[in-house]
Amino acid sequence: MDYLINEGYPDAAKRFAIEANIQEVPGDDEFIQERVDIRNALLIGDAATAIEKINEAEPELLDRNPALHFAILRLQLIELIRGYGSHSTNDIIPALTFASDFLAPLAPAHPNFLADLEQTMALLIFPPDSRTPELTMLLDPQLRQDTATAVNEALLESFGHGPKPKLKLLVKLRAWAERRAREQKVALPKTMDLWARETETGNEDSIMGGNGEAEVEPEAMER
Repeated sequence: MDYLINEGYPDAAKRFAIEANIQEVPGDDEFIQERVDIRNALLIGDAATAIEKINEAEPELLDRNPALHFAILRLQLIELIRGYGSHSTNDIIPALTFASDFLAPLAPAHPNFLADLEQTMALLIFPPDSRTPELTMLLDPQLRQDTATAVNEALLESFGHGPKPKLKLLVKLRAWAERRAREQKVALPKTMDLWARETETGNEDSIMGGNGEAEVEPEAMER
Protein backbone atom coordinates (compact mmCIF):
# COMPACT_ATOMS: atom_id res chain seq x y z
CA MET A 1 0.00 0.00 0.00
CA ASP A 2 2.72 2.47 0.99
CA TYR A 3 4.60 1.66 -2.21
CA LEU A 4 1.59 2.19 -4.48
CA ILE A 5 0.58 5.44 -2.79
CA ASN A 6 4.08 6.89 -2.62
CA GLU A 7 4.76 5.98 -6.24
CA GLY A 8 1.55 7.73 -7.31
CA TYR A 9 -0.82 4.85 -8.07
CA PRO A 10 -3.86 5.62 -5.88
CA ASP A 11 -6.31 3.58 -7.97
CA ALA A 12 -4.10 0.51 -7.81
CA ALA A 13 -3.73 1.02 -4.05
CA LYS A 14 -7.51 1.09 -3.61
CA ARG A 15 -7.95 -2.07 -5.70
CA PHE A 16 -5.21 -3.80 -3.73
CA ALA A 17 -6.87 -2.84 -0.43
CA ILE A 18 -10.19 -4.27 -1.59
CA GLU A 19 -8.76 -7.50 -3.00
CA ALA A 20 -6.50 -8.08 0.01
CA ASN A 21 -9.30 -7.15 2.45
CA ILE A 22 -7.11 -4.65 4.30
CA GLN A 23 -7.78 -1.15 5.53
CA GLU A 24 -6.94 1.47 2.95
CA VAL A 25 -4.12 3.78 3.95
CA PRO A 26 -5.36 7.37 3.99
CA GLY A 27 -3.62 9.76 1.66
CA ASP A 28 -3.90 13.26 0.28
CA ASP A 29 -5.57 12.65 -3.07
CA GLU A 30 -4.67 16.13 -4.32
CA PHE A 31 -1.00 15.66 -3.46
CA ILE A 32 -0.98 12.24 -5.09
CA GLN A 33 -2.53 13.64 -8.27
CA GLU A 34 0.00 16.48 -8.34
CA ARG A 35 2.85 13.97 -8.20
CA VAL A 36 1.23 11.84 -10.90
CA ASP A 37 0.91 14.88 -13.18
CA ILE A 38 4.55 15.84 -12.57
CA ARG A 39 5.75 12.31 -13.22
CA ASN A 40 3.74 12.01 -16.42
CA ALA A 41 5.08 15.33 -17.69
CA LEU A 42 8.67 14.21 -17.11
CA LEU A 43 8.08 10.81 -18.70
CA ILE A 44 7.04 12.45 -21.95
CA GLY A 45 9.93 14.90 -21.78
CA ASP A 46 7.82 17.95 -20.91
CA ALA A 47 10.19 19.36 -18.29
CA ALA A 48 8.76 22.87 -18.55
CA THR A 49 5.31 21.70 -17.44
CA ALA A 50 6.89 19.59 -14.71
CA ILE A 51 8.74 22.62 -13.30
CA GLU A 52 5.54 24.67 -13.36
CA LYS A 53 3.63 21.98 -11.47
CA ILE A 54 6.48 21.43 -8.99
CA ASN A 55 6.45 25.14 -8.17
CA GLU A 56 2.70 24.97 -7.62
CA ALA A 57 2.96 21.94 -5.35
CA GLU A 58 6.06 23.02 -3.40
CA PRO A 59 7.35 26.48 -4.39
CA GLU A 60 10.64 26.21 -2.47
CA LEU A 61 11.61 22.68 -3.47
CA LEU A 62 13.85 23.53 -6.42
CA ASP A 63 15.49 26.42 -4.57
CA ARG A 64 16.43 24.04 -1.77
CA ASN A 65 17.66 21.37 -4.15
CA PRO A 66 19.84 22.90 -6.89
CA ALA A 67 21.02 19.48 -8.10
CA LEU A 68 17.43 18.41 -8.73
CA HIS A 69 16.65 21.73 -10.39
CA PHE A 70 19.68 21.34 -12.65
CA ALA A 71 18.69 17.76 -13.53
CA ILE A 72 15.24 18.88 -14.67
CA LEU A 73 16.62 21.82 -16.64
CA ARG A 74 19.20 19.55 -18.22
CA LEU A 75 16.41 17.19 -19.25
CA GLN A 76 14.61 20.12 -20.86
CA LEU A 77 17.79 21.01 -22.77
CA ILE A 78 18.16 17.41 -23.93
CA GLU A 79 14.60 17.46 -25.24
CA LEU A 80 15.38 20.63 -27.22
CA ILE A 81 18.46 18.94 -28.65
CA ARG A 82 16.44 15.82 -29.39
CA GLY A 83 14.02 17.92 -31.41
CA TYR A 84 16.89 19.48 -33.33
CA GLY A 85 18.50 16.11 -33.96
CA SER A 86 15.27 14.55 -35.21
CA HIS A 87 15.05 17.28 -37.87
CA SER A 88 11.69 18.44 -36.54
CA THR A 89 13.46 21.78 -36.46
CA ASN A 90 16.68 23.01 -38.02
CA ASP A 91 17.01 25.86 -35.54
CA ILE A 92 19.79 25.29 -33.01
CA ILE A 93 19.30 28.68 -31.37
CA PRO A 94 16.61 27.62 -28.83
CA ALA A 95 18.90 24.98 -27.32
CA LEU A 96 21.86 27.37 -27.14
CA THR A 97 19.75 30.14 -25.65
CA PHE A 98 18.19 27.85 -23.07
CA ALA A 99 21.59 26.52 -21.98
CA SER A 100 22.99 30.04 -21.72
CA ASP A 101 20.02 31.53 -19.84
CA PHE A 102 19.07 28.74 -17.43
CA LEU A 103 21.89 26.20 -17.03
CA ALA A 104 25.11 28.19 -17.38
CA PRO A 105 24.28 30.54 -14.44
CA LEU A 106 24.11 27.53 -12.10
CA ALA A 107 27.55 26.21 -13.02
CA PRO A 108 29.86 28.66 -11.14
CA ALA A 109 28.48 27.65 -7.73
CA HIS A 110 28.46 23.95 -8.60
CA PRO A 111 31.51 22.91 -10.68
CA ASN A 112 30.14 19.45 -11.44
CA PHE A 113 27.22 21.09 -13.21
CA LEU A 114 29.62 22.56 -15.75
CA ALA A 115 30.95 19.14 -16.74
CA ASP A 116 27.40 17.83 -17.13
CA LEU A 117 26.43 20.85 -19.21
CA GLU A 118 29.46 20.47 -21.48
CA GLN A 119 28.66 16.79 -21.97
CA THR A 120 25.07 17.62 -22.87
CA MET A 121 26.11 20.30 -25.35
CA ALA A 122 28.36 17.75 -27.04
CA LEU A 123 25.17 16.20 -28.41
CA LEU A 124 25.01 19.16 -30.77
CA ILE A 125 28.54 18.58 -32.00
CA PHE A 126 28.70 14.85 -32.63
CA PRO A 127 26.36 13.09 -35.08
CA PRO A 128 24.56 9.99 -33.77
CA ASP A 129 27.02 7.53 -35.32
CA SER A 130 29.97 9.28 -33.66
CA ARG A 131 28.62 9.62 -30.13
CA THR A 132 30.16 7.81 -27.19
CA PRO A 133 27.96 5.47 -25.10
CA GLU A 134 27.87 8.16 -22.38
CA LEU A 135 26.39 10.67 -24.84
CA THR A 136 23.94 8.17 -26.26
CA MET A 137 22.65 7.41 -22.77
CA LEU A 138 21.54 11.03 -22.39
CA LEU A 139 18.91 10.41 -25.05
CA ASP A 140 17.72 7.17 -23.49
CA PRO A 141 14.16 7.38 -22.05
CA GLN A 142 15.57 5.97 -18.82
CA LEU A 143 16.88 9.44 -18.01
CA ARG A 144 13.29 10.70 -17.97
CA GLN A 145 12.35 7.89 -15.59
CA ASP A 146 15.31 8.55 -13.31
CA THR A 147 14.49 12.24 -13.15
CA ALA A 148 10.83 11.54 -12.42
CA THR A 149 11.80 9.18 -9.61
CA ALA A 150 14.15 11.75 -8.07
CA VAL A 151 11.46 14.44 -8.19
CA ASN A 152 8.84 12.15 -6.65
CA GLU A 153 11.14 11.20 -3.78
CA ALA A 154 12.05 14.85 -3.16
CA LEU A 155 8.37 15.82 -3.01
CA LEU A 156 7.59 12.98 -0.62
CA GLU A 157 10.44 13.95 1.66
CA SER A 158 9.45 17.61 1.53
CA PHE A 159 5.96 16.76 2.77
CA GLY A 160 7.21 14.46 5.51
CA HIS A 161 6.73 11.14 3.78
CA GLY A 162 9.48 8.56 3.61
CA PRO A 163 11.29 8.93 0.27
CA LYS A 164 11.91 5.18 0.08
CA PRO A 165 8.74 3.07 0.14
CA LYS A 166 8.95 0.08 2.50
CA LEU A 167 8.73 -2.42 -0.34
CA LYS A 168 11.84 -0.97 -1.95
CA LEU A 169 13.73 -1.21 1.34
CA LEU A 170 12.66 -4.83 1.75
CA VAL A 171 13.80 -5.69 -1.76
CA LYS A 172 17.14 -3.98 -1.18
CA LEU A 173 17.55 -5.82 2.12
CA ARG A 174 16.65 -9.13 0.48
CA ALA A 175 19.25 -8.56 -2.26
CA TRP A 176 21.89 -7.59 0.30
CA ALA A 177 21.23 -10.72 2.38
CA GLU A 178 21.59 -12.95 -0.69
CA ARG A 179 24.82 -11.21 -1.69
CA ARG A 180 26.27 -11.69 1.79
CA ALA A 181 25.26 -15.34 1.77
CA ARG A 182 26.96 -15.94 -1.57
CA GLU A 183 30.09 -14.17 -0.36
CA GLN A 184 30.14 -16.52 2.63
CA LYS A 185 29.84 -19.53 0.29
CA VAL A 186 26.40 -20.53 1.57
CA ALA A 187 24.84 -23.14 -0.73
CA LEU A 188 22.27 -21.24 -2.79
CA PRO A 189 20.58 -21.89 -6.13
CA LYS A 190 22.08 -19.95 -9.06
CA THR A 191 18.88 -17.94 -9.27
CA MET A 192 16.40 -17.26 -6.50
CA ASP A 193 12.85 -15.98 -6.28
CA LEU A 194 12.37 -12.46 -4.95
CA TRP A 195 11.29 -13.68 -1.53
CA ALA A 196 13.47 -15.81 0.73
CA ARG A 197 13.21 -19.57 0.50
CA GLU A 198 15.06 -22.42 2.10
CA THR A 199 18.53 -23.29 0.90
CA GLU A 200 19.51 -26.73 -0.27
CA THR A 201 20.54 -27.49 3.33
CA GLY A 202 17.04 -26.60 4.51
CA ASN A 203 18.36 -23.84 6.76
CA GLU A 204 16.83 -20.54 5.78
CA ASP A 205 18.44 -18.82 8.78
CA SER A 206 21.86 -19.29 7.21
CA ILE A 207 20.94 -16.46 4.84
CA MET A 208 19.30 -14.20 7.43
CA GLY A 209 21.89 -14.35 10.20
CA GLY A 210 20.90 -17.46 12.15
CA ASN A 211 17.79 -16.16 13.90
CA GLY A 212 15.44 -15.30 11.07
CA GLU A 213 16.65 -11.71 10.86
CA ALA A 214 19.24 -10.23 8.55
CA GLU A 215 22.54 -8.97 9.90
CA VAL A 216 21.85 -5.47 8.63
CA GLU A 217 24.77 -3.22 7.89
CA PRO A 218 23.77 0.40 8.59
CA GLU A 219 24.84 1.59 5.17
CA ALA A 220 22.72 -1.08 3.50
CA MET A 221 19.56 0.65 4.64
CA GLU A 222 20.75 4.04 3.41
CA ARG A 223 21.57 3.06 -0.14
